[in-house]
Amino acid sequence: MSFLDNLSLGFSVALSLHNLAYCFLGTLLGTAIGVLPGLGPVATISMLLPITFGLDPTTALILLAGIYYGAQYGGSTTAILVNLPGETSSVVTAIDGYQMARQGRAREALMVAALGSFFAGTVGTLLIAAFAPGLSELALGFGAPEYFSLMVLGLIAAVVLAHGSLLKAIAMVVLGLVLGLVGTDVNSGALRFTFGLPDLFDGIDFVAVAMGLFGIAEVISNLERADAARGTVSLGKTGGFFLSRADFRAAWPAAVRGTGIGAILGILPGGGAILGSFASYMLEKRIARDPSRFGKGAIEGVAGPESANNAGAQTSFIPMLTLGLPSNAVMAMMIGALIIHNIQPGPQVMTSNPTLFWGLIASMWIGNALLVILNLPLIGVWVSMLKIPYRMLYPAILVLCAIGVYSVSNSTALIYVMTIFGIAGYVLMKLQCEPAPLLLGFVLGPMMEENLRRALTMSQGNAAVFFTQPVSLILLLVAAALLVVMAVPRAAKVRGEAFEEEAS
Repeated sequence: MSFLDNLSLGFSVALSLHNLAYCFLGTLLGTAIGVLPGLGPVATISMLLPITFGLDPTTALILLAGIYYGAQYGGSTTAILVNLPGETSSVVTAIDGYQMARQGRAREALMVAALGSFFAGTVGTLLIAAFAPGLSELALGFGAPEYFSLMVLGLIAAVVLAHGSLLKAIAMVVLGLVLGLVGTDVNSGALRFTFGLPDLFDGIDFVAVAMGLFGIAEVISNLERADAARGTVSLGKTGGFFLSRADFRAAWPAAVRGTGIGAILGILPGGGAILGSFASYMLEKRIARDPSRFGKGAIEGVAGPESANNAGAQTSFIPMLTLGLPSNAVMAMMIGALIIHNIQPGPQVMTSNPTLFWGLIASMWIGNALLVILNLPLIGVWVSMLKIPYRMLYPAILVLCAIGVYSVSNSTALIYVMTIFGIAGYVLMKLQCEPAPLLLGFVLGPMMEENLRRALTMSQGNAAVFFTQPVSLILLLVAAALLVVMAVPRAAKVRGEAFEEEAS
């Protein structure tokens, strides 16, 4: 069958009334989940997985996929409005999105997030349809050395994200790496840094760390300031559903670049989609005429990362469908759903189940269109909710954070962990240390360690394996070049620049 025949088959499946209804339900539910702090798609899909037992495999996957990319968009809403990133990819969106909201530009930030997500989702869907076989072969070529080098590049990107001192940024990354070591060593079974506490045997939960560092810390910080000093979250001056020309000119190139980065990194099993939003922000900050705008409400800092993480969310289906390799926890759930329905993920899916493969792809485009239709009219609703006085709003935020964290594993211990990291996040804010590099180090640390040990096991302890593999060598060279670009121009004036940014 030709490409157009395959797309025709896909749309005939996705546009059936039954599948369309479940696509709408998935995107609506996913958006609502994303808006609620802490309630991510992983927990929701795991709870809803039994419901899919009685559904057709294609319908079940369409429903679960809708929840996934609906939550990706919904997570940006809370990141922008109340600085609560429920997903790792939303951490970067919160950096400039929340500052835009405090400046009275919440409407613009949310519109850019919605339109950028739709554009990236559309491009990502087309890439899946056109290049799934070829891109899956590219992902298959990544082994442990390549993944380790990719993680190194990601950590250097985290240093670039910091606004102040380079030394503080490095310290945050190292602290994140150390926190990522907490738990049980998967190779030896040894307990590391658990202090005998059973709740730490499985490591520190990401949701608790993210909610504490960003949500709780922000609440504490706001409580010490007068109402007038907290910043106003409002609709802004832009009316209707249109951006100003200046905002559109600044946002669309960032959205295009972010889409390209996210689409490429999203196909890599092992966290490529997470790196997309960080890499996009790093790129936008590096090529900007005035990098000091970032962290203070730069619209490119919303458009690029949001496009990247949504493009990555779409293309992460490629290794799952064509190789049976999950790129994240949600894709692992998808594989579980396929196995439940006696479908083995892998290259044979496209030939043995063309209705499922192409129907799912077509539903992704329909789902992204539904997200825009659903969320653009709701922008005013989300922002209007924040007209509630902060003294009444912060208890609700704390309750939602507590419920979201508790729902992860039904453990009160995570609430204590969130509280501890909330206090730590407030202290870091006082010390003018950026939490984003810490969080990326925390996420990438375990994956980096796993691939380091796998690579050294394969090479019998020979570290030259990272330099003899062409892709790994290229990634390390890019990382080294980035370090040089950062270090050399700042060598003579790093202190002055740091103090200047901190003072501003």
